[in-house]
Amino acid sequence: MSDLDQLTQSLARNLKRWRGERGFTLDTLATRAGVSRGMIIQIEQARTNPSVGTTVKLADALGVSIATLLDQEQGPQVRLVPEEQAVRLWSTEAGSHSTLLVGTEKRGPLELWSWRLMPGDGSTSDPHPTGTIELLHVTAGVLTLVVDGEPHPVPAGASATFEAHVPHAYRNDGTEPVEMTLAVSVPPVV
Repeated sequence: MSDLDQLTQSLARNLKRWRGERGFTLDTLATRAGVSRGMIIQIEQARTNPSVGTTVKLADALGVSIATLLDQEQGPQVRLVPEEQAVRLWSTEAGSHSTLLVGTEKRGPLELWSWRLMPGDGSTSDPHPTGTIELLHVTAGVLTLVVDGEPHPVPAGASATFEAHVPHAYRNDGTEPVEMTLAVSVPPVV
């Protein structure tokens, strides 16, 4: 079985499990996530590999991290994630990419990401649930962080935090690659 097949199977199993634990019907999850009922059925039957945006919407609607939806197994109190098990969820032909390094469900989902944006590349994100906070630290280049339409240059060595319940984007408007670490904290579903 390929890595993609394993990922698809894990997502199908975990989406069903978390939807059941939350007591959500297919229609309830579809409404909460803004994803069609048919798409959720296809994902739960491992018949499709959804986009990163769809996966984020489903995770947000369930109040879990993407790491939890993609986890192949739950580990002990200390969970080490070897570099080769980090999950690359977004990439471009230019060489930009984002990698989910690790995540947890304790006190609400918390995710740690590694990002690389090549010159001219960018990635947009739909609003997350109210109460979601993102923190980032730029280690190379100058990131253009766009929050609710307002651009903010974040140079190497600088950090930023913002409430992510509004549209936001990460862009590289410069000539050097941007490298950053990003943490996303989503409030628990009540």
